[in-house]
Amino acid sequence: MRTVLALSLSSFLSLCAFAQSPPVVPEEKNPHNTAADRAAGAKMFRSHCGPCHGTRATGGTGPDLTTGIFYHGGTDADLYRNISNGIAGTAMPDVFFDGTQVWQLVAYVRSLSERATPATPPGDASHGEQLARAKGCTGCHLIRGEGGAKGPDLSLIGSQRSVEYLRDSILNPDDKVAKEYWVAKVLAKDGKSYTGFVMNQDTYTVQILDFSRGLTSISRSDFKDFGIDRGSVMPSYKGKLSDSELNDIVAYLASLKRRKGGSE
Repeated sequence: MRTVLALSLSSFLSLCAFAQSPPVVPEEKNPHNTAADRAAGAKMFRSHCGPCHGTRATGGTGPDLTTGIFYHGGTDADLYRNISNGIAGTAMPDVFFDGTQVWQLVAYVRSLSERATPATPPGDASHGEQLARAKGCTGCHLIRGEGGAKGPDLSLIGSQRSVEYLRDSILNPDDKVAKEYWVAKVLAKDGKSYTGFVMNQDTYTVQILDFSRGLTSISRSDFKDFGIDRGSVMPSYKGKLSDSELNDIVAYLASLKRRKGGSE
């Protein structure tokens, strides 16, 4: 009985190890690349990939995929592995899709850049860097180790967002505000006020990255008033920048890209 039990346990562990092993890439070229495959990939992308890459794949917390430039390998097999296994050192997770579904996602991602020509901003990136400092961008945004924390880190924004998105964000910042940048405003019973981003909350406390105090934990029992502003703390620069200045800043932001083969 002990021998049979040991063999059964061994077999079970072997099956578990097999189930957790990375999927095997059967071919270098995508064998599922019909119009129907791309349509199926598009549906999966919108529901599972869109939250990070954007519903139109133009970027978010993950990179813009419409340019056809891939920083961790650009072959069909590379894309298959990256989708299946995730990418170490990044926020890209592995997925639970079967092999055919992964290939369908690869087919869809490929189709995004078939007719696309990456937009090249007409501005002067070097002058745009000077303007970004002069206009106060680094007062709120971190750019390669320099700046504040009242807005998204822009260190790799050229890989994450399209040129059109960057331009619109400068002119119309209230149009698209990610939930993590909604501003909490708390008035405590003792008269103290807190303003910042909600980092975490539970039944009893709320942790806020307060703009003046830094990370602060506040007990809900101390609240007198609590509200969330879903607008952007960033002002619109519409009418505050000339066309050439806007082009230069966009060109600078678009130049802030990851290096191929690395996390930056």
